[in-house]
Amino acid sequence: MVGKKIVSLLLLVLLLGSCSEYQKALKSEDPGVKFEMATQLYDAGKYNDAIRLIEQIAPAYRGKPQAEKLFYMFSMSYYNTKQYYLAAYQFDSFVSGYPKSEKIEEAAYLGAICYSKLSPSYSLDQTDTFKAIDKLQLFIDSYPNSTYLPEANKTLKLLNEKIEQKVYENAKGYHTIMDYKSAMVALDNFVSDYPGTSLKEDALFYKYDCAYQIAINSIPSKMEERLNIAKTAYGNLIKYKADTKYKKTAEEMAARIETDLKNFTK
Repeated sequence: MVGKKIVSLLLLVLLLGSCSEYQKALKSEDPGVKFEMATQLYDAGKYNDAIRLIEQIAPAYRGKPQAEKLFYMFSMSYYNTKQYYLAAYQFDSFVSGYPKSEKIEEAAYLGAICYSKLSPSYSLDQTDTFKAIDKLQLFIDSYPNSTYLPEANKTLKLLNEKIEQKVYENAKGYHTIMDYKSAMVALDNFVSDYPGTSLKEDALFYKYDCAYQIAINSIPSKMEERLNIAKTAYGNLIKYKADTKYKKTAEEMAARIETDLKNFTK
């Protein structure tokens, strides 16, 4: 018990001493003192404390030999405290300011990752998602042999899928409000713009359903033409995926189309 108390006491003394040194550094007029303490705090994983000191001395170190290390720590400290907007800005500045740094590849990658972490749900504004996609694509093009490449490609794929989801949901939204003509155009554009999308089956079905709804609710003079358009849409769905998850409903609709078309062959 005595030994544990002594260890606890020593740790308390060290902690108080560390806090005291940190407070002294904060109040110091010497940028070198702040730089040294910021480095110690950064190495110890105390990133918020390091940030406070670096913010105080950053202007004084611009253009100096120590600036590269300082601004790398600055960027990483923001990143490690999940302040991704600030981290992204600092990484971008680091990449442009120190093109010959041995840390530039890491900084370029993490700068792109910051934007990916800021990317919101697909239903929200995707400005940061597009920034992340651009940054990641630039990184992939610039560092094709990077050890970060597999993760960069994986993240890029997820971001592109999010954009696809948003475009698809926007197109499908016209179907939801029964604006079937607009939905057909939007879904057709979606399939054209994203030919490899995992949502192609859904898009083809809802395009078919739009054509079907338009056809069966048409005036007689336009019904035959529109029924044939719906029939073609059905064929495109089945051609793409014969065992579609929408098969039962799609076949019921197709049967109605064939029945109604017979009225025009008599």
